[in-house]
Amino acid sequence: MAYLAPRFGPSRFFLPGVSSFRIFHATGMADMGPMMSRSPLERLGFDNLALRKLPLDLSEEPGVRQVKGACFSKVKPEPLTKPRFVAVSHEALALLGLNGEEVVNDPLGPEYLSGSKIMPGSEPAAHCYCGHQFGQFAGQLGDGAACYLGEVKVPPGQDPDLLKENPSGRWEIQVKGAGLTPYSRQADGRKVLRSSIREFLCSEVMFFLGIPTTRAGSVVTSDSRVVRDVYYSGNPRHERCSVVLRIAPTFLRFGSFEIFKQADEFTGRQGPSYGRDEIRSQMMDYVIEVFYPEIQQNFPDRVERNVAFFREVVLRTARLVAQWQCVGFCHGVLNTDNMSILGLTLDYGPYGFMDRFDPDFICNASDNSGRYSYQAQPAICRWNLVKLAEALAPELPPDRAEAVMDEYLDLYNNFYLQNMRKKLGLLKKEEPEDEILITELLQTMHNTGADFTNTFRSLSQISYPTEGDGDEEEEVLKKATELLLQQCASLEELKAANKPSMDPRELAMLISMAQSNPALFQMISDRATIARQLDKLSRLRDLMETNEEELSGKHTEEWSRWITRYRKRLAEELEGQSDVQAAQEERVKVMDSTNPRVVLRNYIAQNAIEAAESGDFSEVQRVLKVLEKPFSAQPGLELPSWSGGGEASTQGERDEGEEAQQEAASSSTARDPVPYDSKPPAWATQICVT
Repeated sequence: MAYLAPRFGPSRFFLPGVSSFRIFHATGMADMGPMMSRSPLERLGFDNLALRKLPLDLSEEPGVRQVKGACFSKVKPEPLTKPRFVAVSHEALALLGLNGEEVVNDPLGPEYLSGSKIMPGSEPAAHCYCGHQFGQFAGQLGDGAACYLGEVKVPPGQDPDLLKENPSGRWEIQVKGAGLTPYSRQADGRKVLRSSIREFLCSEVMFFLGIPTTRAGSVVTSDSRVVRDVYYSGNPRHERCSVVLRIAPTFLRFGSFEIFKQADEFTGRQGPSYGRDEIRSQMMDYVIEVFYPEIQQNFPDRVERNVAFFREVVLRTARLVAQWQCVGFCHGVLNTDNMSILGLTLDYGPYGFMDRFDPDFICNASDNSGRYSYQAQPAICRWNLVKLAEALAPELPPDRAEAVMDEYLDLYNNFYLQNMRKKLGLLKKEEPEDEILITELLQTMHNTGADFTNTFRSLSQISYPTEGDGDEEEEVLKKATELLLQQCASLEELKAANKPSMDPRELAMLISMAQSNPALFQMISDRATIARQLDKLSRLRDLMETNEEELSGKHTEEWSRWITRYRKRLAEELEGQSDVQAAQEERVKVMDSTNPRVVLRNYIAQNAIEAAESGDFSEVQRVLKVLEKPFSAQPGLELPSWSGGGEASTQGERDEGEEAQQEAASSSTARDPVPYDSKPPAWATQICVT
């Protein structure tokens, strides 16, 4: 959840998609013409293959329980009071063959897409899975708030590229926040506006950034309430229950295969279906046959098929995390239960797009050890793949899995360098020194506190070198340096960023303990955490001994040095090129379609959340519109709607049933408006996501 704080089984019908009520009334009424549903959502064609192919727990016994020998459990979504739309994604709903405008104007739309009413053909269920959370096996987890509604058949005429990514011919749809399931543990199965809006917006922006992801079709809110302690301060408040419609080929994950795990040697927990190896084989057959049909066709030998499947999952995961790194995205909770078996970005919780570049960036305020920091993500994904391999054994022989895992680092590095070369506009050649150039760029960004997104976006404005005189080159270098200096942090910002989060006395105690009692030290901390704290302390001491003028001079020197090296490398791109102008235009085009102009920064999401909590949904809809074209400038959409720089809220964008909530949070409208493509405002440093 995000908040502002200091930084410390339904009925089957004879005709699919047509209710029994309408069949009865259509009979003998020739003047009505062909039978048609009153809601477009009642015409969806469901084909719930997963529930036919995988074991289903038919018990509807209420309450939390261990579910043995099943991959899904039947559930009954809990209806909301007066559900209504906050926003819909027209592009995501089109995957299901739905027209967004029709859905928005459908009186039954919010009921169906919140699980308050069950669509014909839908079979609500919750998925059983396990997971390693922060490195420890947690046993049974499962869909504690999400509810599988079914699988909608792909409509005719769908984009072939989408069908290539989803060869199953179906889109699984879920509602997240629809109430209790057997896997809700101590929770209530509900979600609120804050988390729902964040998941909705990020699911969509990741797609438009070109990063594999689950999709989000809508957000619905309601008059139903739950109690949440937003600040974990002992002062809970009531918040509105809200539901996100999620869409993907499947939501199966690494943890889906961990339900067969034997008792863990550290935690003692085991998977609920331990010993049921036949179900693991059944699940592997289902996943490979439905979602990896080429592998199924090309590998008649079962072991070779399974190895090829695992190799493809490794490749997709390496490619995915490389894409995350290249846009500064940090997932926040990379547990094995949050890793998609299809290589999709899955489960948007305490994620964050990095503002000021910091390799140790931690977006999840609950991640005290930095296990899921930005720079740790590639290694953590590898660790999770190892756990997947263990879960697939003996269907996947351990020695074969180990050989595949040896390919991961090279795969990741190749994907990362390929993406980074595009971000730097190095299109004609692949030079060995490119890796050094990229590393030096990131080091310079870190030293100067440069904004990640805007710095990369600015690089396309640095032109190829020409054969002009020295004075002209010097002027180009000066302008390029000034351009990048605009994205750097001030002295005070750097001091704040480098302030150790650990009290100096605690740090001194831990350092002493590491030397005198290593065993105890390992139980309460780790050397990486201490090293990060010491590095921050060292940087802070240096900053305390400088002033703004000296810092500016140092930043200028660092950027001038890197830009000189960069333009020297750009000169090599021109070798053999007769048309420099055409090469420059191609370079700018590629860079500006690779380096986004806008991403979903936390402050952008927070503004939309606060407006929605006070009943104004227009900012959520506006942000979605901006994020649908993250690489382009959109005249008229530069500023938030409440700034006066855009259109006023239109009918349907305001929640008539919502009273003003002055206590909800500090109002976004009281702040000076900041353009969506701007560096974050000062107040953004107070946003905590847990």
